[in-house]
Amino acid sequence: MQLSSPKVPESVFTYAAPKLKFGPGAIDEIGHDVAALGARSVFVVTDPQLVATGHPERVASVLRAAGLTAQVHDTAAVEPSNASLAAAVDRARGARPVDAVVAVGGGSSIDTAKAISLLLTNPGELMDYVNAPVGGGRAPENAVLPVIAVPTTTGTGSESTTICVLDVLEAKVKTGISHERLRPVMAVIDPDLTATQPPGVTASAGMDILCHALESWTARPYTSYEHKTAAQRVPYCGSNPIADMYSQQAMQLLAGAFRSAVTEQDATEAATARSNMALAATFAGMGFGNAGVHVPHANAYPVAGRVHDLASDFRPDGYAASEAMVPHGMAVASTAPAAFELTFEANPERHLAAAAWLDPQGLDAQVEAPQRLSAVLRRLMRDIGQPSGLAEIGYGDGDVDGLVSGTMQQQRLLATAPREVTEEDIAGVIRASMHHW
Repeated sequence: MQLSSPKVPESVFTYAAPKLKFGPGAIDEIGHDVAALGARSVFVVTDPQLVATGHPERVASVLRAAGLTAQVHDTAAVEPSNASLAAAVDRARGARPVDAVVAVGGGSSIDTAKAISLLLTNPGELMDYVNAPVGGGRAPENAVLPVIAVPTTTGTGSESTTICVLDVLEAKVKTGISHERLRPVMAVIDPDLTATQPPGVTASAGMDILCHALESWTARPYTSYEHKTAAQRVPYCGSNPIADMYSQQAMQLLAGAFRSAVTEQDATEAATARSNMALAATFAGMGFGNAGVHVPHANAYPVAGRVHDLASDFRPDGYAASEAMVPHGMAVASTAPAAFELTFEANPERHLAAAAWLDPQGLDAQVEAPQRLSAVLRRLMRDIGQPSGLAEIGYGDGDVDGLVSGTMQQQRLLATAPREVTEEDIAGVIRASMHHW
């Protein structure tokens, strides 16, 4: 179903990104960078699994060497929930005074830092700020604490975005808090920190990078929206020339680095692949953080949120999971092949260009055009050990209605899709995603 034509087409797009420091050894300068923000007391957010790597304490030591007070708290839960975020905020309140938050870890740590930054400076409770209709959709009244993001996984892009993603346990759905004030003021990206990332995490998080780039690239154009006033503008404005540039670069980097980052044994080659994955993650974040994401991400929220009700024994490789869980990138990828078949007709040229960038050897060049990008994705997913479909995770035909319902709550994301999306469309995508091969 094609998008309706706007009465007065949009003529303006916006772009924003955090200050960026990238490269091996970048983390050794974080004390200077945080002190330059005027901070004196820093709350370092990480998760218990990452504490064992030594990265958080290394960051804290560099901050202290610059004359700052730094407290390390393993307050972040993998795949944060409203409960875990509220608990992290309570711990941060007990650690006051705090005038900056440094997140060391993946998207879970960075999103936890965003919630802390918001609720240490603004009234109300967490659910007041969660996107409607799941939460109150309240906008922050006050400036938030500066967040400095130090990613240790290559994928989430949270270091570049205005979004805090969480699992609302009572609603059995993932959603988010979205506001431009939540964008980190700085991202310090040191590829060396990803050396401790297990292959399974590299694979899942890498699929998040890829879908960020693909969804941004195929998002509805900014000119397809009705013209907005200045007060109506939101961070996700649709595909635009600047976001397009970053998304393309991310896909071309992934084409050469992704499989090697997961499977490469040679230390030098692996380091090069990790560096290119980190750069691809940065570029993809700078793309989708402004253009937006759509159907695969909208589907991912209920796929990850409802797995707890399945009595499934699915445990993803590389994650210390004591119960069934679906990492965010894996959840996004789980329906991506079918989702891009759904959106193909909205802009065939873009879907085919993406397939060519991701498949420079032309292994799937003979596949019919509407299915070509999906074939490229399925080949990659199989090569890096992603699940063979939703059925492997534990979903079945009886779960389709619940997944559709959860997806349709993500209207903020579906509004960025390049075509109108109905419940029937989503049901078709989910059924087609039960088995990829």
